[in-house]
Amino acid sequence: MTTANTGGSSGSGSDDSSASAKPPFGDDPKKFIADFITSFHEALLRDDAAEDPERVFDRFHTPDIVQTADGHRMDRAKLIAHTRPVRKTRPGNRVEVHEAQADGDRLAARYTLHVETRKKSLAIEVYFFGRFAADGRMRRSHMLTRTLEEAA
Repeated sequence: MTTANTGGSSGSGSDDSSASAKPPFGDDPKKFIADFITSFHEALLRDDAAEDPERVFDRFHTPDIVQTADGHRMDRAKLIAHTRPVRKTRPGNRVEVHEAQADGDRLAARYTLHVETRKKSLAIEVYFFGRFAADGRMRRSHMLTRTLEEAA
């Protein structure tokens, strides 16, 4: 399991030239995706998060981001709207990356996202396929998920 913290960075990075630039994954795509998920979640929930959620979101995603999760396509506006309930309910999360492979600007991973709210705990198995800009921001993602039984 990898859960170290790093932040996204700003910059344009939204053109297709990122495929020829050095990919942001380094030698460890498992660590990269764990850090990305953990850091984004922590940045959204930071106690001093008077910062507009759009600014937080944009540090981790390119302006042309499109995410398709379980057949539901979300653009930047829909994804930002999705962050608002997270900021309100403030769930805890932990990511456990089982495997990850990178090729150029593409990353594929299988991980479990453990989420805790005041009322319940759940584990979500995620099959992730994404593209990232050279600066580490997410450009595209496709995810298939299923909820697992969480151990008590």
